Amino acid sequence: MSETESMNVNERRKYIHKMWKRYREGDKREKGRLLDEIEAVTGQHRKSIIRTINGRLSRKRRSKERGREYGVAVDDAVRVIARALDYPCAERLQPNLVWMAEHLRVHGELQVERETLERLGRISVSTLKRTLKRVGQSEAKLSHRGPRRPSSNSLRKQYPMSKIACDIEEAGHFEVDLVHHCG
Repeated sequence: MSETESMNVNERRKYIHKMWKRYREGDKREKGRLLDEIEAVTGQHRKSIIRTINGRLSRKRRSKERGREYGVAVDDAVRVIARALDYPCAERLQPNLVWMAEHLRVHGELQVERETLERLGRISVSTLKRTLKRVGQSEAKLSHRGPRRPSSNSLRKQYPMSKIACDIEEAGHFEVDLVHHCG
């Protein structure tokens, strides 16, 4: 953590836990001073700090975990679409999910229902990132390297070239400009 970043939830809880004993033992004036200090260090509002100190210091777990929103059909569709598009990142894949699913359905590569298409249209980028991490990549990505660029020495070796005077009128001598169109 750098000095300029704000504290995360766990760091704030640890700090408040360290200050808890001093807060409990202090009088009203000492509690006010400690609250000022905790407020300055954590960046939290005073009432939030008081609620945390007077309540439960440890973080409580969720009483009910949320279930999966999208299900296996969406995972399978995302796997097929990602493979067809050569595994792009989630930010590039998300806007193309629905039309690509319909395109693959027309060509018989994907069996997808209307409800699954609606879910593909609603899926967020962050959920798609988690889904891509979970479904994985079944095959290697295609290579995106360009053509191998020969060095200038290899070109000279392939074609016999030499510098000659420009005023020779003998047959077999001509002037050529070599242009490399690779960007």
